[in-house]
Amino acid sequence: MENSQKKQVFLFYCAECEDLARQVASQSDHITLQTIKWRTFDDGFPNIFINNAQDLRGQHVAFLASFSSQGVIFEQLSVIYALPRLFVASFTLVLPFFPTGSFERMEEEGDVATAFTMARMLSNIPISKGGPNSVLIYDIHALQERFYFGDHVLPLFETGIPLLKQRLHQLPDSDKIVVAFPDDGAWKRFHKQLDHFPMVVCNKVREGDKRIVRIKEGNPAGYHVVIVDDLVQSGGTLIECQKVLAAHGAAKVSAYVTHGVFPKRSWERFTHKDGSEKAFAYFWITDSCPLTVKAVANKAPFEVLSLAGSIADALQI
Repeated sequence: MENSQKKQVFLFYCAECEDLARQVASQSDHITLQTIKWRTFDDGFPNIFINNAQDLRGQHVAFLASFSSQGVIFEQLSVIYALPRLFVASFTLVLPFFPTGSFERMEEEGDVATAFTMARMLSNIPISKGGPNSVLIYDIHALQERFYFGDHVLPLFETGIPLLKQRLHQLPDSDKIVVAFPDDGAWKRFHKQLDHFPMVVCNKVREGDKRIVRIKEGNPAGYHVVIVDDLVQSGGTLIECQKVLAAHGAAKVSAYVTHGVFPKRSWERFTHKDGSEKAFAYFWITDSCPLTVKAVANKAPFEVLSLAGSIADALQI
């Protein structure tokens, strides 16, 4: 797209996304950062002020959100609902990690599919002067969740896999890489984007009361094996996959996930501690979960692959 055709975007952001927002803005002269006063009343409820609101009429506006905990969702939704009503030309919500995505179905009567609840809340963002709003999400957990959104928003689903591919081609052993998937779901999601690499597919089988990870197909022997998935929570499955791959002759094992959730500091299980076995050569995550990025900074084997360039490009769509 020619520079003359690019739109100027005013980008607002939540407090914990400030670093990512600045990186996004640094990618393009057509993105200008805007600020919000995130204050609270004495009772703890939000007291929010959108700076320069009068200047937003007729402008393309975006908001970079992070729903890292229940405590920050309401204050951000308040802003997300307010911005399109300021007579903006268009509004885009950038929510890199859709946090309820793994709770998308009912196993038994009484289960609450909170992914549907979240999609419904986002679908009720007021329509801007320019029409339906856009919601940008990376590697949503279940592909069918795209159908959870109503007609008032246009969900735009992107992926962090191009960042991984670029990083893998930079490695000295780039010609000796095998991509592994921890289960069939990860394979279905990502294999077409990585089909130029040899592949290994693992799965979990039940043995008595235990679930054992096994290799379903492929041969990791002698290769640098990179396990690929959309997100990690405790990391237990990745650790079991690493053990199986190493037992089958993998020269070394690394991992990539778009969303490093890591509740309760579970990332600590993967750090290279003095005198400990370095189970993972690399562990790549994106900056979709800003709190994790700060927690793992300068801690091997973690490397952060920034979504900033991809977000900047998507804001021009």
